[in-house]
Amino acid sequence: MVENFKLLRYFIFGLFLLINYNKTLAQSKANGGGVQGEVITSVITHSSDGIFNSSASFTFEVKNTLKKRQSGKLSYIVTDESNKKLLTDSIQIKIGARGSDSYNFDLPKLKTGFYKINFMINVSDYDDTTRRAFGIRPEDIFSSHPKPNDFDSFWQTAKDELAKVKPEFKMTEKPELEKPNRKVYLVEMKSLDNITIRGWLTEPDSKSKNKKFPVLLGLPGYQVTISPMLGEDDDLAIFTIDVRGQGLSRDVISPRKDDFIIYNIEDRNKYVMRGVIMDCIRCIDFIYSRPELRHDNIIVSGGSMGGFLTIATAGLDNRVTLCSTQNPIMSDIYNLDGAVEWPLNTMKKFVKIKPGLTFKKVLDNLQYYDCKNFATTIKCPVLMGIGLLDPYVPPNNAYAVYNNIPGKKKMMAFKDLAHEVSIKYKEYEALWMNDTFGLF
Repeated sequence: MVENFKLLRYFIFGLFLLINYNKTLAQSKANGGGVQGEVITSVITHSSDGIFNSSASFTFEVKNTLKKRQSGKLSYIVTDESNKKLLTDSIQIKIGARGSDSYNFDLPKLKTGFYKINFMINVSDYDDTTRRAFGIRPEDIFSSHPKPNDFDSFWQTAKDELAKVKPEFKMTEKPELEKPNRKVYLVEMKSLDNITIRGWLTEPDSKSKNKKFPVLLGLPGYQVTISPMLGEDDDLAIFTIDVRGQGLSRDVISPRKDDFIIYNIEDRNKYVMRGVIMDCIRCIDFIYSRPELRHDNIIVSGGSMGGFLTIATAGLDNRVTLCSTQNPIMSDIYNLDGAVEWPLNTMKKFVKIKPGLTFKKVLDNLQYYDCKNFATTIKCPVLMGIGLLDPYVPPNNAYAVYNNIPGKKKMMAFKDLAHEVSIKYKEYEALWMNDTFGLF
């Protein structure tokens, strides 16, 4: 899914270049031949993270470098995350040749939640749409769907089953993958249902036999094959894992990429994510088995499906010291329908070919795999990052998870990003981890 999203972005970028090339030709004709200018627009959100307490406000700026006056209409449409139209307005505008202007928009008070806003400009030689999102008092967002009464016992049963499986931990050094001062090991272990999972552990090559390293456990995105993370930190061990059905751990479960998310989804006790989450718990077991690793300094981190897994792991295992989650999928699942296409459309297609299965049954099963329900039992500090334009994790859903976290936490929202976070997030995460673990 992540790779397809990247390909789609590259395609859109190519299309963007083509459209702008055609616009340039039109502008050239408007100026009598030769590229002599263009119309440039920008939208300023009057909030650093796109979040407001009451009314939202924006400024739309237009710069006309053409030798021709531009006249036409500037308008906006506000919708909820299900694309239901809520507000709209428009004004007539005129920008002189080689002139500029700006227009302020103050939106009336809106209810708690997140909204999409499209600004559309249509003038003599230019038309375009700029998409933004914004939130109103997101700290008041909570899901209307409660946690199942047997949620905790459901997962205790899974952990009890995992505990009966002998892990058979195995480490194999891989000198060909190492770099100076950093050792690399292939790690193998048995997890739930006696399935073998594999990952990579990299450690500083310390001369001190008594040296113990804090651990970063990196959890994988959807159908992403992980590789050793060598890093530059001389005091940190990094453990990355291919959960069942992904990368090096496809011996038993090896579905097509699109089918992984629906593997055994008709049965909540056999759904693939039950084993995947237990794979992550087994990784904590492995860390605890190693004498050179700090058992009290473990940070779990991941994005997309990895973000979901960090929440689930921290919620089920109090041995986690810090939790860093970015754009976690499977968030407030009942309220995803109508707001996103993936993965619900894949699930709806599966229901049509699976006799006796209904979409309601699928959603009911997924309540045992909903991020917001794992969040309620997290004991460690949490850092969460989201993009307000995320097509897979709408900010309403992300905040339904975040607001369920009972302890210390911090949200970093990026108003102009989609299914990603900025470098500022990773910089903050590193400083946060270093400060907590005493790495300087």
